[in-house]
Amino acid sequence: MKNKKILIVDDDVHIGNMLQELLAQNGYETARAYSGTEALYVLKNSSFDLVLLDLILPGINGEDLLPMIKDIPVIILSAKLGVDNKVDMLMQGAADYVTKPFEPKELLARIHVRLHNAPQKKDTLVYGDITLDKPSRIVKANDTPIKLTKTEYAILITLMQYPKKVFSKDDILLQIEDMTPDCDENSLRTHIGNLRNKLRSATGKDYIEAVWGIGYKLAKCD
Repeated sequence: MKNKKILIVDDDVHIGNMLQELLAQNGYETARAYSGTEALYVLKNSSFDLVLLDLILPGINGEDLLPMIKDIPVIILSAKLGVDNKVDMLMQGAADYVTKPFEPKELLARIHVRLHNAPQKKDTLVYGDITLDKPSRIVKANDTPIKLTKTEYAILITLMQYPKKVFSKDDILLQIEDMTPDCDENSLRTHIGNLRNKLRSATGKDYIEAVWGIGYKLAKCD
């Protein structure tokens, strides 16, 4: 079985060396990035199973980098102790938050859990009555196709890939910009409303929930 590969994003050379040695001793492959800008370059050119991300970085900081990391679980490693900061990072999509200094055994345990529970990159996504087939870009409700616009499809696949995550408007726009670059903050609400109405018409259920003051998520599926 191929070893899991982890990207360490931290400008502190001492901490980075310690993490690299710890992970190597436990069977993980690693790579390093010393700034947010470098991390983006590395992520575009290599595949990883998990990212360990410090928040205070030169160039693009960790808080701004987090929503740019797509389809990979991210564990925040930070000396910031505030509860509000932890909540913000988790709401923005971090898989976990570990405060520095940390116990190596605890970090390894959290890494193991996040890798085990990482979202699968499946060709077909299923949530309740809705099925989304990535290769064909066909969306069905109870086996009946639903006709969606390019933007509606991009929003739906974003929500279905992380069904428990609350996405802010900015998060959604970042996720869908490659598929539908013409969508902006002013039109996003309209697209989400149209998508919600189409799913409701096809299933009789509200599948998209507005989270007041934050953004949107998939509604709980019974």
